[in-house]
Amino acid sequence: MLSDKKLTLQEILKSFKFKIGVTWILVALENVLLALIPLLIGLAIDDLLAGRFDALTSLGIVMVVLTFVAVARRIYDTRAYGTIRVELGKEVSSRHGKLEVSARNARLDMSRELVDFLEQQVPEVLTGVIQIIVSLIVLALFHMYLAVSAFLVTLAMIVLYSFFHGRFYTLNASLNGQMEQQVGILGGGNPLNIINHLKALRKWEVKISDSEAVLYGVIFLMVIAFILYNIWFGTSLPEITTGTIYSIISYSWAYVEAAIVLPFTLQSLTRLHEITERINRD
Repeated sequence: MLSDKKLTLQEILKSFKFKIGVTWILVALENVLLALIPLLIGLAIDDLLAGRFDALTSLGIVMVVLTFVAVARRIYDTRAYGTIRVELGKEVSSRHGKLEVSARNARLDMSRELVDFLEQQVPEVLTGVIQIIVSLIVLALFHMYLAVSAFLVTLAMIVLYSFFHGRFYTLNASLNGQMEQQVGILGGGNPLNIINHLKALRKWEVKISDSEAVLYGVIFLMVIAFILYNIWFGTSLPEITTGTIYSIISYSWAYVEAAIVLPFTLQSLTRLHEITERINRD
């Protein structure tokens, strides 16, 4: 299915659109239900305090349906993406048959990261987008300032990542280039070369990790300011109830968890961009 096509995320999506589409529909349904849970909990708290049980019953039904959808998605995902990995692996192997075994082995492993991204991180992105939309709507219903603060912290995260994009690309290129030499170095059997190779891998991994640490440290400082502001502002609203306070805090934190996915995803796309260029070279 991938013959004579460039091996990119876009072509994989086109070639396996039905299999991937089913997984994404299940992901969307699962996360819409999941996004409703904090609101339903808040309503159930207020209902129970008033001696009513309707909202609690609705919460229970939604959670049971959510469980069935989540189980079905995971069963289907493993089979669908397993098939895609096999097809992509066959294509990469056939296209790079003239390369040294070391480079072929590394590129085969790297190509699997494209499918891993579709299976693991795209659902997280869909989860994040749905959670962001629902959280913004709910927070705006309580007060527009709560939604505005959420939007501003997300914008700040994306702008911050833009300053790290080039560095992540360069570091991943160096790491992947070193990985392509691994099988050849191991086959040579020279202990000194093996030690130097392992040290080189460690060097690039440390540099990537250090860059991640600085990036996410600054992001979490932004998150702290956002959460503290929404707690302070939410509790100052007139006629606030216990259930409403819970919902504001829950959706503010849920928004943070969803928004943090964005810089992680951008970082993964930067790495995959380098891998895509590498596996499409002769």
